[in-house]
Amino acid sequence: MKLKDFCESERPRERLLSSGASGLSNGELLAILLRNGDNERNAVELGQQLLKMVNGRLGTLFNMSPAKMCSLPGIGPAKAAVVIAAFELGKRFLNEESGIDKKPIVSSRTVYEIMIPVLKGKQHEECWLLLLNDNNYLLSKMMLSSGGGRSTVIDVRHIIRHSIEHNASGLILVHNHPSGNPRPSDADLKQTEALHKAASSVGIDLLDHVVFCDDQFFSFSDKQVFRY
Repeated sequence: MKLKDFCESERPRERLLSSGASGLSNGELLAILLRNGDNERNAVELGQQLLKMVNGRLGTLFNMSPAKMCSLPGIGPAKAAVVIAAFELGKRFLNEESGIDKKPIVSSRTVYEIMIPVLKGKQHEECWLLLLNDNNYLLSKMMLSSGGGRSTVIDVRHIIRHSIEHNASGLILVHNHPSGNPRPSDADLKQTEALHKAASSVGIDLLDHVVFCDDQFFSFSDKQVFRY
């Protein structure tokens, strides 16, 4: 049954305009982006089928390639581009509107809130550096490295040099685990210990190393892995 054959109160676009987007399912929101279906499915059914391909996980859909999306009958390059653009706008909105950067970083939860818009849904490891001033306000954040899926390596000398150039008093290391398990590996422990020693030697505090997954994180400071 085509959406135009539904009564207006049941059509996703009309419901969004009259009652807001929060009441719509993920499939219905996708239907608005897709606009129409194909000969066999309406737009809502097509959106539901797309979600089925990723087991209902928007994070997986975020990382789906245009070619993979277009493998679903009823979705061509134009529709795939609209979906990808919508995800990118959402990601940029989170980065722009969080306002967390304007607040002092006082906990690992604050670090998580700053970085989850950047790292959520990544299928490879990325390592980031946060530099803080004496009052724990964020001076700078930068990506240090990007791995191939299982690991990422940091350059301790580069981190120290960058920290000194920005007159940082403290630094926080952040990286993600696409596996879904945030517990640090042996390599994570060794690299963190090396960075801690190097930073201490020049009077800079390594305040924390936070390991991310999409829905949880591990804080070296909270767990007292090293006594900073």
